[in-house]
Amino acid sequence: MIRLLMIGDIVGRPGRRAVKDNLPGLVQEQSIDFVIANGENAAGGNGITREIARELFACGINVITMGNHVWNKKEIINFIDNEIRLIRPANYPPGTPGKGYGIYNVNNNVRIGVFNLSGRIFMPELDCPFQSAGAILPLLKEKCNIILLDFHAEATSEKIALAYYLDNAISAFCGTHTHVQTADERILPGGTAYITDVGMTGPYESVIGVKKELVIEKFLTQMPRKFEVAAGLYQFNAVRIDIDEETGIAENITRIQNFE
Repeated sequence: MIRLLMIGDIVGRPGRRAVKDNLPGLVQEQSIDFVIANGENAAGGNGITREIARELFACGINVITMGNHVWNKKEIINFIDNEIRLIRPANYPPGTPGKGYGIYNVNNNVRIGVFNLSGRIFMPELDCPFQSAGAILPLLKEKCNIILLDFHAEATSEKIALAYYLDNAISAFCGTHTHVQTADERILPGGTAYITDVGMTGPYESVIGVKKELVIEKFLTQMPRKFEVAAGLYQFNAVRIDIDEETGIAENITRIQNFE
């Protein structure tokens, strides 16, 4: 059995602190073999830098996935092609910097495939995630039995539909982007672990990571307002997934919520 940990969207400095405080203990106490995290908001709430990516890898994260804010810190273009542990949505058009999937060695030379897709409902118009998944899966299945997808999407219907479309073809389907952890974790009929949204690792007393007074003001006035990452208490949201290394079928998925 291989035990994976998927961490929900890391937001700013509070999210990075939550990773530092929680991840090493979880890996040891729960015998985690491999850690994936969404890091598209890790740098000040928008994008990621080389320095912050290295900081997160040093905490024990093996792979960082991204989303619609992948290009918000322009310096990513200078290093994403050379950092195999950082992947962006695979349904960007051909010629986009970086890669949308990777294959990584876990314990005892077990290989895990990780890929990242972005939704299209209420999101930037990219290539069809359903068709993109169909093109990527044969490449991954040639080399590994265990495959995890981070689907960075807004609409719950799009997430659930894609999960059923991929049921039995992948080991785990982890939704990200909304920053609110859903209570619908389960194993689908074909053996794929599923959760609509893993949640957020970042400021707890906030509006999805942003200072609440700024968001309230924007709703009240409809005027442009620069958002800032909130401070104070943090939350650490993740899911632990147990997968049979021979079949790639998920045996269990458990939500994790820590607050401090």
